[in-house]
Amino acid sequence: MPTLFELLIAWGVLTAALIALLIYRGTLTMHEDDQLFLDESEAHMAREQLEIMQKVNRLGPFLKVLGTASAAMILGIVGMAVYQGWTHP
Repeated sequence: MPTLFELLIAWGVLTAALIALLIYRGTLTMHEDDQLFLDESEAHMAREQLEIMQKVNRLGPFLKVLGTASAAMILGIVGMAVYQGWTHP
């Protein structure tokens, strides 16, 4: 059975991956414009914005899974710590 220290290391790695993806998404959305008014000569800007949105949308499921896993894992670790504190005073 894994110890609390090993579980905390695994949680830290999982949470670090989540934070890295959040930072990456933040850098992508910095280059995103809320509204564009383009004529035909600036169509490449519209394509760039579409590519950015596709990248951000692809990150969504990974962020949800990592966020849920991180939250569940820390709750499990806290639960184990409380249980161990009660059973082994």
